[in-house]
Amino acid sequence: MEQHRTRPAQYGPRRGRAPLPPQGRGAGGAAAGRAAVRPGGGPDAGGASRRPAAARPAPVRPAPAPRSGPPVARALRALRQMPDPRLTGLGSGLFCAAVMLVLGFLDRLLFGASLTVYGVLFLPVCLLTAVWVRRGDLLTAPVVVPIAFAVGLVTVAEGGQGLGGRLMGLVTALSTEAGWLYGGTLVAGTTVIARRIRLLRRRAAARKRQPV
Repeated sequence: MEQHRTRPAQYGPRRGRAPLPPQGRGAGGAAAGRAAVRPGGGPDAGGASRRPAAARPAPVRPAPAPRSGPPVARALRALRQMPDPRLTGLGSGLFCAAVMLVLGFLDRLLFGASLTVYGVLFLPVCLLTAVWVRRGDLLTAPVVVPIAFAVGLVTVAEGGQGLGGRLMGLVTALSTEAGWLYGGTLVAGTTVIARRIRLLRRRAAARKRQPV
């Protein structure tokens, strides 16, 4: 009798073959893939679309409270918000004279060359000139202010015909409106002195903070 040869049983998976993915294992793998659960929700039922999340309303910011305070504080706050140029001594003189000339022409056009209106407009121009002049030329502001007043006064001063009549009208206007001239010079001088004192205090404080 012939005896059949038997091979020893091989244990373990065959080498050279990778296991099939779940999609390739037939109908069971396909069913398992369809039953996958979405993260954070239920199973995908026929590709149903999700509802968009409701938009959150934007936070309502409270309206800023109206600024209140004494008139002096409001005026100082308004001055701080204005531009802060720095003019030289010559630049401050040219600025003041040019502004007074323009204001004089406007005074003649709108108010019939009123000297009172011209004097009132002279005061804020003096203040701006003293505030905008640079620190090294503080003492020039009280000097250029009267000159600018006389330059702008030519446009509103009443005089006769010829150069002599114009000069007489200018001298008369200067004598009658000397109060505005002195007032504007006082405003410029007071502002310059206040700025000078503030500058000296800052320098003294800086010296104290320096190590010995």
